[in-house]
Amino acid sequence: MRTEADFIGKVELPEVALYGIHSYRARENFPDATPFHPEWYKAMGIVKVACYKTVRSFQEALSERYDIRQIPLNLLAGKVLDDLEAAAMEIAEGKHFDHFIVPAVNGGAGTSINMNVNEIITNTALAKGGNKPGDYHIIDPIEHANVFQSTNDVEPTALRVAAMRLLNTLEEKINQMRNRMEALERTHQNDLRIAYTQMQEAVPSSYGKLFSAWSDALSRDWWRISRCSERIKVVNLGGSAVGTGITVPRFFIMEVVSQLQRLTSLPVTRGENLTDATQNLDSFVEVHGILKAHAVNLEKIAADLRLLSSGVMAQHEVELPPRQVGSSIMPGKVNPVISEFIISAAHKVYSNDMLIGSLSGQGALDLNAYIPVIGHALLDTLKLLIAANETLEKNMLSGLQINKELSLKKLMASPSITTVLVPFIGYKKASVLAEKMKAEQKGIYQANKELNLISREKLDDLLKPQNLLKLGFSVKDIMD
Repeated sequence: MRTEADFIGKVELPEVALYGIHSYRARENFPDATPFHPEWYKAMGIVKVACYKTVRSFQEALSERYDIRQIPLNLLAGKVLDDLEAAAMEIAEGKHFDHFIVPAVNGGAGTSINMNVNEIITNTALAKGGNKPGDYHIIDPIEHANVFQSTNDVEPTALRVAAMRLLNTLEEKINQMRNRMEALERTHQNDLRIAYTQMQEAVPSSYGKLFSAWSDALSRDWWRISRCSERIKVVNLGGSAVGTGITVPRFFIMEVVSQLQRLTSLPVTRGENLTDATQNLDSFVEVHGILKAHAVNLEKIAADLRLLSSGVMAQHEVELPPRQVGSSIMPGKVNPVISEFIISAAHKVYSNDMLIGSLSGQGALDLNAYIPVIGHALLDTLKLLIAANETLEKNMLSGLQINKELSLKKLMASPSITTVLVPFIGYKKASVLAEKMKAEQKGIYQANKELNLISREKLDDLLKPQNLLKLGFSVKDIMD
């Protein structure tokens, strides 16, 4: 065991622990089991790398003009910077995450998160120099690992980096879904079905039309989400505690974001008003609203497919691919688990949206203390939507079967088919035909033969897929 101390007191830590007293106190104070997102952890690492590289550039620029031994600043030796940068890069690669012990739900505006990362970087850097964890007289978590930084600029910047990376992945998943949906639209373009309004049989349509509606919804989602990074690209790195840049060299403020941009290949940009960028989180609210809209569309698609394939639908035309055994007691039962997962994920997104909006409004004066939970909810939503798109495309749409013969048979036996005759024989006569079909359980051809409301040749022509599915009718159609 090793002993670490702060102005509150001393604690005993495992000798090999890369975390330190600040992380230990956070774990004791916030006894929550919700794990921190590794994506945010990795982003903290790359932000720290950008900071150390900028410190190096700053010190090199100083040495060209001054005798740096006479400058009263906390300048870091080259070896210390080398080891800090190498350690931070390991964080960026996801290493040592088992030593990150601060839970996702915590207080203090995320200071514990930043300090846990600082302690891991420090103790990893110490090991690279042949020293032991806790030898803070050589490399210190605050004096060195946190050089020219504040929790209030490093942590939200890392959150934006993590979010932009996940947004890129989400865009890819949505595009895969769009491609699959467009393929289904082409395949089933003329496969007729009954359209339903208010859960009742309505008018003729096709599965191609259904897939096209879902495809267009996903296209809108992709367009909106492709612009989300633009909404959150402004970072406050270099702004220090409240955006004034206090304790930070102007050189660092002007250079560090450019360094981060080069490291991440992301369009991060320094805020023109760092005070605004530090205290206001409305861009997260805006972006999450767009993500919520995508969740709504995913839920609609998943719920529709669940309904169309359900046992409640007698002789259902849609067969979802069986993915797992559905019951421990009912033999042969297969449940729509993919739909249920997507619907559950969507509702989790809705709850995250309420949380992000309400806590973003809780920012007080110069800082929002709730960014850890806001950030956790945002990344949670992004990962849920990535998973929902992936499983919908892979485990539901791939392998989806439509019984087009059954679908056509049901349409021709449904009174809803008589709607197509309204422009030609009028609503009242079409209603008589529909009532006969319903009362006597007869198809449209048999019922019309008995009532003789329209010629067989004209009926054949009207019931062709290309005529049933064309947009509206012309006077020529009626006159022919």
